[in-house]
Amino acid sequence: MTTLGTPLSPSATKVMLLGSGELGKEVIIALQRLGIEVIAVDRYPNAPGHQVAHRAHVIDMTDGAALAALIERERPDLVVPEIEAIATAKLAELEAAGTITCIPTARAAQLTMNREGIRRLAAEELGLATSPYRFASSLDELKTACAEIGFPNVVKPVMSSSGKGQSKLDSAADVESAWNYAASGGRVDAGRVIVEGFIDFDYEITLLTVRAVGADGNVETRFCEPIGHKQVHGDYVESWQPQPMAPLALQRAQEIAEKVTANLGGQGVFGVELFVKGDMVWFSEVSPRPHDTGMVTMATQVQSEFELHAKAILGLPVNTALRAPGASAVIYGQLEEAAIAFEGVADALRVPGSDIRLFGKPESFARRRMGVALATAEDVETARARALEAASKVKPVSGR
Repeated sequence: MTTLGTPLSPSATKVMLLGSGELGKEVIIALQRLGIEVIAVDRYPNAPGHQVAHRAHVIDMTDGAALAALIERERPDLVVPEIEAIATAKLAELEAAGTITCIPTARAAQLTMNREGIRRLAAEELGLATSPYRFASSLDELKTACAEIGFPNVVKPVMSSSGKGQSKLDSAADVESAWNYAASGGRVDAGRVIVEGFIDFDYEITLLTVRAVGADGNVETRFCEPIGHKQVHGDYVESWQPQPMAPLALQRAQEIAEKVTANLGGQGVFGVELFVKGDMVWFSEVSPRPHDTGMVTMATQVQSEFELHAKAILGLPVNTALRAPGASAVIYGQLEEAAIAFEGVADALRVPGSDIRLFGKPESFARRRMGVALATAEDVETARARALEAASKVKPVSGR
């Protein structure tokens, strides 16, 4: 887009976000700063992004008819999926008809919503190194797949996020419980799982890869500094940037990321997850949108991943430069109730170089991500310690 309009006027440039959690909220704020009219959509009312958008809607985004009706009503210039649980086949149909421009593309949304689609693309079509894998659609198939892959392994629903429904299996005795947990944890119960063999890696990274219009008017690929992260039960709990890497490993990571994102096409930020051991790099997953581990960029980069995404999808120049080493640490809800409150925020902000983001989610669960602590320092180790200290000082309490 070469011209940006004025919101709530006939000239408005309109962007619809499908999914309005904490990541979508930050994308919306970045778009708002550029004078974009934003429509936030989610499956529950008062989602974080609803609170900062021009208009908010609550629908079942896996319902293709409801999704199409809302798009027809709002007529956005861009449709931006922010989560996986969306009727991606309907987006593809609308894109093919010329009704919408989907970010980055409807095909990218389809492939990455389903772990089977993206794994087969990466391993079987693009020839990228991945962990060994099998797919299963029944308990018996899962038993066979686990026997072929061997133990330990990891079982994940083909459609889920943030570690939901994911299990580490140490023996055949774990298979049935893993199958049942996967069925309950998938965002869209497809009745199908992926079994992944273990890779003996040194660390894992998210390589934020940005496809944006360059000075010559063509789309070019840029990379942020690699982000290291720690996961528990498949869900990120800490991230830091930059993750030190051997030059050859970094080169290979960038080559893999460019190959995957070029195939998916379009413009915007992609979170490419990779395993690294020495100079060896394996592809794991990719999200065609800002990544949860990339929340650290709100402290570390000249432009956060959210600003990069907003600018890239609008056809504007981007800057992926690092400003300072930093880290993030998750603040969990700890309580199972609505309308919780937070104590200790002032104490957290007294930690040198720290900042806090509270997402404003209307309901808390013990392991629900309700906020994040950010910190910068002269080095990553100090930043990690500061982020963890700041996060530990924020105490969810009953709001009753």
